[in-house]
Amino acid sequence: MIKHILLNGVQTSKISIQDRGLQYGDGLFETMRVQHGQIIFWAYHWQRLQKGCMQLAIPLPDKGLLEQEMNSLVSTEPQAVLKLILTRGKGERGYVLPELINPSRILMLSNSSDYPMDYGQTGICVYSCKTQLGLNPVLAGIKHLNRLEQVLARNEWQTGEYQEGLLQDIEGHVIEGTMSNIFWVKNKQLFTPDLSRSGVEGVMRKIVMELAKVSSISINIGLWSENELFDAEEIFIVNSLIGIWPVSYIFNRTFPIGPVTQQLQFMLQAEYDI
Repeated sequence: MIKHILLNGVQTSKISIQDRGLQYGDGLFETMRVQHGQIIFWAYHWQRLQKGCMQLAIPLPDKGLLEQEMNSLVSTEPQAVLKLILTRGKGERGYVLPELINPSRILMLSNSSDYPMDYGQTGICVYSCKTQLGLNPVLAGIKHLNRLEQVLARNEWQTGEYQEGLLQDIEGHVIEGTMSNIFWVKNKQLFTPDLSRSGVEGVMRKIVMELAKVSSISINIGLWSENELFDAEEIFIVNSLIGIWPVSYIFNRTFPIGPVTQQLQFMLQAEYDI
C-alpha cells in the first residue's frame, strides 16, 4: 500500500497528461529498501541513476534536494519501500525532445513487501518464461521505465506455485528474472549473464559480485543458454529488496541450497543486516 507521494517536493498524486514518462516511458526509476529510517544501498542506486540520466540525456536532480525529500519520507519508517521515478517532464506531442527539459521527480513510500521469510532458507520455484527480451545496448543495464517485457512475462503464471520467472533474450541466452538478477555456481565458481545488450544491472547484483571478490570466488560473466543451468550445482536470484533467494526448482529439476549461496547470504547479513 502506498503511504505517501511527493511530486517535485509537493504532496500530490496528480501528474500532467503531457508528462513524457506517461506518454513514452521516457524516464528512469529506482526501488529502494528502507530499514530503520535509512535508505539501504543509496550510494549504489544513485550511481545507477547517474548512469541512466547520462544515457537518456535527462538532467540529474540535485542530490542534496533529493536526499532531503527522501529523508522526510523515510526517517521514521522501521521497514518500507521507497520508489523514485524520474521522467523527462512535460512535452508536446511527438518524440522530439522539448527545448527546455524540466524533469519530474516522484517519490512513493510504500509498506514493505510481504515476501515469506523462509524463501531465503528453503528456496523458491522459478518459471521459465516464453516472453523474450529484445537486444538494445543503448538501454541495457539502466532501469528505464519501459517494463512491458517484464509485465508480459510476469503474467505468464498466476498461481502461487512459482515465485519468479526466468527471462531469455531473443537469441536464447539466459538474462535475468522478471524482478531479479540470476547467479549460479559450478566447480565453486560463480556465473552470471552479460547484461551489455539486455537486462538490468541490479544493485544487489553488484553487491554480490563485490562480496564474491572479497571471498576470492571467481566470477564468470558471459552469454549462456538454459542448458548451462542444467549442470549448475547451485542457483540463486537477487535484488535489493529480497537480498538472496536460492532457487530450489526450475526446468522440472530440483537444486540444492549449496555452500556458496549460504556463504554469500551470511556475508550479506553480516554486512548489511539483510
